[in-house]
Amino acid sequence: MKPCVDSRLFGELANGEPVMEFTLDNGQGMLLSVLDYGCIIRSWRVLARHGAPVDFVLGFDTLLDYERDTAYFGAVVGRFANRIGGGRYQSDGNHVQLTQNEGGNHLHGGRRGFHKQCWQGHASGDNELARISMCRLSRDGEEGYPGNLLVMVTYELTASGELRCCYQAIPDQPTPVSISQHSYFNLAGEGDILGHELCVDAARYLPVGPELLPTGQLQEVDGGPFDFRLRRRIGNALAEAHPQLALAHGYDHNFVLARGPGPQASLADPASGRRMDIYTNCPGLQFYSGNYLDGTLGGKGRDLTRHAGLCLEPQHFPDAPNQPGFPDAICRPGAPYSANTRYVIDRWR
Repeated sequence: MKPCVDSRLFGELANGEPVMEFTLDNGQGMLLSVLDYGCIIRSWRVLARHGAPVDFVLGFDTLLDYERDTAYFGAVVGRFANRIGGGRYQSDGNHVQLTQNEGGNHLHGGRRGFHKQCWQGHASGDNELARISMCRLSRDGEEGYPGNLLVMVTYELTASGELRCCYQAIPDQPTPVSISQHSYFNLAGEGDILGHELCVDAARYLPVGPELLPTGQLQEVDGGPFDFRLRRRIGNALAEAHPQLALAHGYDHNFVLARGPGPQASLADPASGRRMDIYTNCPGLQFYSGNYLDGTLGGKGRDLTRHAGLCLEPQHFPDAPNQPGFPDAICRPGAPYSANTRYVIDRWR
């Protein structure tokens, strides 16, 4: 069977706007379901030879759950992923004030960022992969951002079991852009991720202050609780790091990725033998260990409790518009934004 794409009406938003679900089938027993609301990856399933299908990502059953969601399950976040201190920055001599939606700070594009918008989707398939491309125009002033920004998000599911995510944006004014995918992964499809093992190709990370904003320093991981250069069990790492992670109740930190051939990160579930390798051209990777999941949310037949899943978000450095020592995250006319990430699953069949 060759890769293909199916679609169905998933539901209607409170304002009556319809939302479609596109299911990408790689023809080899792997299915990726995507909503044109928030470019949300609702499920990433493999049809196991024995037993029930395994879903690698956390998610909800209804559109209402996604409309109410404040934890960004499976969504694309932007214009700027992560935090901008005070919700403000200065660019080319201009002071810009963004929406403050996490205390006094700006988080993941604001209250109605990319994750709360409907996108225009176009699906296609060929002998090698199934594809869904979604685009929208983020207009001047949306969540306080300057200029119009034409954005396209493309997901491709290959016959070999690889998910490719491509993010492209064209501005008509200088504006911060850092687009990322906020799926919560659990390669076992059940339980928590404390037994998972993580490897990140990063010799430095960004220490944070009380509001989880980076201090501006780049600190060596140096064999301590942020050293994931060799694969480490996440539960053990959390226990070791506890005194340093008291404010976040776990990891919610950005790692400075090495520029080697990759993978830049690798997540493994020893119990099932599955591994997910991540390749990206982004300078940073946010590791969030699902610290604030408290069981009040549920979906797909399970309660979403602490550490039920984790996020690995390739992106620009948090608060980059306010940190002159960080890579420039301002996208300018004539220099389109482009970021690519590949998720490769091993031993899924």
